[in-house]
Amino acid sequence: MKTPSRASLSRLLAAALWLSAAAAGAAPFEDTIAQRTMACTACHGAQGRAGPDGYYPRLAGKPAGYLYNQLLNFREGRRHYALMTQLVDPLSDAYLMEIASYFSALDLPYPPPAAPAVSPEVLQRGKALVMQGDAARRLPACVSCHGQAMTGVAPHIPGLMGLPRDYLNAQLGAWRTGQRRAHAPDCMANIVAQMSSDDINAATSWLAAQPLPASSKPAASLPAAAAGQGVPACGTAAAPPGRQP
Repeated sequence: MKTPSRASLSRLLAAALWLSAAAAGAAPFEDTIAQRTMACTACHGAQGRAGPDGYYPRLAGKPAGYLYNQLLNFREGRRHYALMTQLVDPLSDAYLMEIASYFSALDLPYPPPAAPAVSPEVLQRGKALVMQGDAARRLPACVSCHGQAMTGVAPHIPGLMGLPRDYLNAQLGAWRTGQRRAHAPDCMANIVAQMSSDDINAATSWLAAQPLPASSKPAASLPAAAAGQGVPACGTAAAPPGRQP
């Protein structure tokens, strides 16, 4: 079957969105990247700010390489959600990168964090896992890859701040069950395999309760590794030399 060209896909999206706009009395479709990504924001919220139910994550401001890799993962079967797969399956790599770059460039404020629904002891355990890891189990700190401010590292590592606990739990659970995968070595699958359900709940509860720093943009480079702590290489974003365990 011949893959539709970007131009033909744009025309199909234009027709569909024009009909939707006409029905709502909105302005005609203008063939801008903002209007062509309305298929994304229907679930991921206006301008990719996140869906209201906690399961459609924020796209705005995420590193472009990360967003691009996730679109490829849906298309190539490493992540599983039928609607996403159907949306991205006919699109070219170049168009997926254009979508990723558009959302990455959006600099929008985050909503305030939700109040934690767990005990202070659970939050303290979560903070320790995120900031320090667990050396006895060779469990690296989240900050060692996701950045000291947990806002991600350009171009491939996402931030974890500003995400609802339900979404974080769902993604870590998907890695544990193999429903979410990445290119080998799949560092997140290996890390989650070492975490108990209590560990996951503690870490996600603490993360979801934290306010965003003044700058929510991804860091430009990975932080220095803490003394004595190995950081695994990842197939999507390999750690620099000297940071592997």
